[in-house]
Amino acid sequence: MRVVPRGAWNTRLGRAPRLCGRDVGSAYHGRVNSSDNVDALLYLSFGGPEGHEEVRPFLENVTRGRNVPPERLDEVAEHYHHFGGVSPINRLNREIMGSLEGELAERGLNLPVYFGNRNWHPMVEDTVERMAADGVRRALVFATSAWGGYSGCRQYHEDIARARSAVGERRAPELVKLRQFYDHPLFVAANADAVTRAYAALPEDVRAQARLVFTAHSVPLSAEERSGADGRPQWYSRQVQEAARLVAEAVGVTGYDLVWQSRSGPPSVPWLEPDVCDHLEQLPAKGVPAVVTSPVGFVSDHLEVVWDLDNEAAEKADELGLGFARAETAGTDPRYARMIAELVSEHVEDQRVRKLSPLVKAGCGVNGELCVPQGCC
Repeated sequence: MRVVPRGAWNTRLGRAPRLCGRDVGSAYHGRVNSSDNVDALLYLSFGGPEGHEEVRPFLENVTRGRNVPPERLDEVAEHYHHFGGVSPINRLNREIMGSLEGELAERGLNLPVYFGNRNWHPMVEDTVERMAADGVRRALVFATSAWGGYSGCRQYHEDIARARSAVGERRAPELVKLRQFYDHPLFVAANADAVTRAYAALPEDVRAQARLVFTAHSVPLSAEERSGADGRPQWYSRQVQEAARLVAEAVGVTGYDLVWQSRSGPPSVPWLEPDVCDHLEQLPAKGVPAVVTSPVGFVSDHLEVVWDLDNEAAEKADELGLGFARAETAGTDPRYARMIAELVSEHVEDQRVRKLSPLVKAGCGVNGELCVPQGCC
């Protein structure tokens, strides 16, 4: 990741950005002011601790205002301490950003890439402050979630608005969030090839009968009932279903399952089900000898992937006598950084939008405004 010196990068990219969401039925139709140009990219992510002493403060940031019992925080903290108090998410994001800078340079896009997080350092408020000090006036924002819904999209709009408010509306750069990308051909291809490699890792005698199981982060059913960008509920789960379908088709698998993982909160609050481990328990009775799990709902191997799948689900499969292989997430594939560069080009070069799903394109907004004026997710 390049370190951007104070006051640098005042020479802006000499292209006018495109309309934000102009080809989406009900999505945001405001113009990204074509009299100015994009001069930076903000890589916006969730954040994670990088030492034992950071685990508890990080979790308190994540759960602030949610009335999560302290004992639950202690339980989750042990997952992080199991890995030395370090979530891999920041390291992985820095690696992706390094690849992304190369992809942007190949396209002639002379954009510095800044890194900001919602829940841990570097905090997005501090990053936007640095961007303002560096003279950035307009930046695109790539959020590390492929999805709609509150946690997957709307909360990133809130992060953008909060960061600009902390810096001051008059000093803060204009921030334009890029669209959701769950159905981008490069995202689908990266996941599909990872699934193919996972199948190859299974013993040959069970490979052909192995069941493909896609996973994504569970959410409360109440969140699922909110309208999506097309005015219909279940926006998040419909997107995940589309991604799973597209990946399975690319692999050539006709039978697969979509399940959920990493739920939290009190048992009395219903979330999307079934849980991945509960689902695995049902497979031996159906004659399934092995499973390939694809965490299609996650873009990198952060702690919920390595704990919930590589530990808990793998242990459950071993207990049940199931062969088990887990596909890599898309973020380790070079095509992921290439996809981000393509999303940038949609704005600054008016590149044709590439998507494989019939669902509407959504998620783009300016300065924290939602992509659907009447409210979404």
